[in-house]
Amino acid sequence: MSALTVRLPNSVHAKIRELAARDEISVNQFIASAAAEKLASMLTIDYLRQEAASGQRQDFERYLNAVPNLPDQMDGR
Repeated sequence: MSALTVRLPNSVHAKIRELAARDEISVNQFIASAAAEKLASMLTIDYLRQEAASGQRQDFERYLNAVPNLPDQMDGR
């Protein structure tokens, strides 16, 4: 594990301390979890962009045409 010094505005640090205490975790655990969540989000976006770039319009249309054409069920009838 490595150490990292991060400078935060006092207001952000105070809110992190408050939320970490509410979850009964340390500030370090809170920040590590927040960083991991951001990392997962960005990696997911990268993955989806790669998948989208390799997609074929004809495949999309084939799957779209396989969906039955049904009336809208959102009108409550």
